[in-house]
Amino acid sequence: MKRFLYVISGVLGLLILNSCAQGGDVQTDSAGMTGTAMMKGQSAVEEDPNAPKSILGVAISSPDHTTLVAGVQAASLEDVLVNAGPLTVFAPNNAAFDALPAGTLDELLKPENKATLARIIKFHASPGSYRIKDLRDGMQLYQATGHYIKVENKDGQVKINGANILGTVEASNGVVHVIDAVMLPPEG
Repeated sequence: MKRFLYVISGVLGLLILNSCAQGGDVQTDSAGMTGTAMMKGQSAVEEDPNAPKSILGVAISSPDHTTLVAGVQAASLEDVLVNAGPLTVFAPNNAAFDALPAGTLDELLKPENKATLARIIKFHASPGSYRIKDLRDGMQLYQATGHYIKVENKDGQVKINGANILGTVEASNGVVHVIDAVMLPPEG
């Protein structure tokens, strides 16, 4: 009986190896992700529709943030916005991007300007979770670019680096504050 089980186990092993060899273009990583999910990273994994959304999920589901999402995708920063965090993102709405000088956005979205675009987007992200109640007047927040931005909190109106915070959405991996301006990092 034992010999029969060894033979069956060996045959099954060969069948598994053969099926893997025939599908040689299928790769899996250590988490068991295959194909596109493995090549793109964590952002390619579908979020549970019943669970709280990640920062990227919040942005994608917002009709007021289509330009920001296009920029995040052009800069290949999607994975950063779905990682565990916590992260606070100051998300300019479409009107904020529309207020940029004519042609600026089109220029930034070109592949040769990917690094500049990524730097601008990273300037809108702070490690940690900062809710409105945490943002005190005069506070300096460290940004993902290595720069600091100033918080103004006067009579309940909160501004970050001069941009008004219009609303806040909690995400599974941090906080999204909707702002009315695109913040540009200092040169250098």
